Amino acid sequence: MPVSRRKILHAAWRERIGPVWKSRLATGGGAVLVGLFAYGFAWAADHAQAAFGTLSSGWPYAPLVITPLGFLLLAWLTRRYAPLARGSGIPQVIAAARDSSQARPLVSMRTALFKLLATLVAMLVGGSVGREGPTVQVGAAIMAASHRLLRVPVNAAVIIAGGAAGVAAAFNTPIAGVAFALEELAAAYEQRLTLLVMAAVVIAGLIPLSLSGDYIYFGVVSETMSAFHALPIALLVGIVGGAAGGLFSRISLKLLARGSILIRKPLTTALVCGIVVAVVGVAAHGLTWGTGYDAARTLVEGGRQPIWFAPAKFIATLASSLSGAPGGVFAPSLSVGAGLGGLLANIFPEESRSAIVLIGMIAYFVGVVRAPLTAVVIISEMTANRGMILPLFAAAVVADVAARAVSGRRLYHGLADNFLTPVPETDESETPDPDTKKAPDATPGA
Repeated sequence: MPVSRRKILHAAWRERIGPVWKSRLATGGGAVLVGLFAYGFAWAADHAQAAFGTLSSGWPYAPLVITPLGFLLLAWLTRRYAPLARGSGIPQVIAAARDSSQARPLVSMRTALFKLLATLVAMLVGGSVGREGPTVQVGAAIMAASHRLLRVPVNAAVIIAGGAAGVAAAFNTPIAGVAFALEELAAAYEQRLTLLVMAAVVIAGLIPLSLSGDYIYFGVVSETMSAFHALPIALLVGIVGGAAGGLFSRISLKLLARGSILIRKPLTTALVCGIVVAVVGVAAHGLTWGTGYDAARTLVEGGRQPIWFAPAKFIATLASSLSGAPGGVFAPSLSVGAGLGGLLANIFPEESRSAIVLIGMIAYFVGVVRAPLTAVVIISEMTANRGMILPLFAAAVVADVAARAVSGRRLYHGLADNFLTPVPETDESETPDPDTKKAPDATPGA
């Protein structure tokens, strides 16, 4: 008996066409939601940082009490209610992409919502944290949730696409979102991954653009430098910046390793780190609070900051990340790099300060995250500067080598290990029982 045309079409829809369109709808809808979230999160973060700035201006010594107690409260709340929301958020996405069996809690909406609120509180009490790392984790959570809602399987490509969309929407840098996904989040190149990432970052990047207008994160920087003068500067700044960023990674990985003293005493760690952030912030007259965006933009535009800005911001960011409070190191790292570039620009008084600041941002950022391509693309997109590509690439390559010499392990990938349950060693004759897995330790992350 011949099969009716209607049944054939129904079977084709159910087996082939339907799943494809459901997947596209889940990706497109998730990307729109990531873009809307990133826009709202940026607005809230700016207001939280401004509120703390107003408070610290009126009562200069209030942060000596508010910041340590705020860090202590955040560490306690995170440890008790959402241990997987601690730190940056990028290591969690890497861990989720590595092991799909442990992915769901790492990118759950409950963790994402806590991450959102806790990061805002961290900014509200003066933490030297950024919103970009948390946006990556929340973006992955939103993308995973949209796929689950439409009953589309959630795999590593979906999680990475959501995280990349978060980068694109947070900085208004779609190309950098693709580069970051392929260079930092993904373990291997896959066609499906690439298609998902490109679709997600373009859609998510367009949402804040349509709401905020066509803006450049650090403003348009037209400064350039000839290759003859730029390459020696890129070599020096690349070595210094890469080594400094590698030092940040080495210290973080050492102190945040499983079983370290900071892990055994999380509340004491949070209190001490809060005191360090407060003391440095008060001594620096508020330059180290929050992301450091205003200070960095001043340097990018050719202005000056005190010579101690870079080391002070380095200490404040390191203490904030070691505290276990939710918050990223993306934007603070760019600020430290800008300060480092401004400091080294004094060695070359005849050259463009803005250009050297950009090289410093690249060098230190690569030293921390070890993603040279992402660094070059993201700085170029955030400043609309195409004339510095060659010096920036040179500094990125040198910085990557210098960072590798200081810290062999990449920061985010090393911290991702803390969010995965270690597989116990067994004899060949033994079969591990999947029901005996334990939850990951509540380890702070940068």
